[in-house]
Amino acid sequence: MAREPAFVLRYLAEVEELAEDVLAARQQIVDLDVKRNRNREALRALHKDPQPDDKAMVCFGNMFIELPKAQTKEMLRKDQEHLDEEINTLRKELRVKVNRLFEAQGKAELKGFNLNPMTAEEMKLINRILEG
Repeated sequence: MAREPAFVLRYLAEVEELAEDVLAARQQIVDLDVKRNRNREALRALHKDPQPDDKAMVCFGNMFIELPKAQTKEMLRKDQEHLDEEINTLRKELRVKVNRLFEAQGKAELKGFNLNPMTAEEMKLINRILEG
């Protein structure tokens, strides 16, 4: 039985839109992860500096500002926390978007895609049980 061209076109447009949402979310996660890695590198460089009381040059947009290292470290640490939260939120949303895409394509839901990692405390308990 042949389907109407309008129906097929709507279906393809819907799948394409869902796929673009998934790709955009993945790219946003990658971009935020790059920024997070740059912040991590900057924090490490400030930590390794032998003169902790000096000031550091910080780039804000297209200008450099000299700030105390303690203040710079605190700003970078807060930015790291914010980036971690945003990346985790995007990853949770990505799971939902991928499931919607698979549903629209008529594919089965991914198995194990909604798993969460074990906490350090849970791992300690598991290791204690396995050891004896």
